[in-house]
Parts: sequence; structure tokens; C-alpha cells
Amino acid sequence: MKDLKSQASKTSAPGKQGGLNAEIQSRIGHQLRAMYDDVVRQGVPDRFAELIKKLDAPPAPPQVGNTGDPTDGRD
Repeated sequence: MKDLKSQASKTSAPGKQGGLNAEIQSRIGHQLRAMYDDVVRQGVPDRFAELIKKLDAPPAPPQVGNTGDPTDGRD
């Protein structure tokens, strides 16, 4: 990690602080892809897919009628 910081400070433009050049950004991107590639390949578990389907489904219409609740205001 020290190598990346030292390279970034050597290759950054004069007067510009804190930025990473394109080569460093590319290396970081490749390393992140390599680390998380296995996670992406695993896909979504079936139980999560079912939950997503339920959330995407239109809501059920409200029940109209006597619910048996004596406080519903009907006589």
C-alpha cells in the first residue's frame, strides 16, 4: 500500500494534492474486481429472489366487508 501512495505522490501534478492518477485507479479497480468477482458469480439466493418478487408484486386490494370488529363504527 505504501508503494501506491509513494507512486501517487511522485506522479501527481504539481500543486495538486490527494488525487490518484489513472494508472493507480486502474490497478485499484482490477484488485477490487478480483476480490469481489466470486461474490458476483454466486448470484442471488432463491429466498432473496422470492422476497424481491413479493415486493415487486402489486399490493392486494383492501378487504371490504365485515371484519367482525365491534369498533368499526357499523351498527
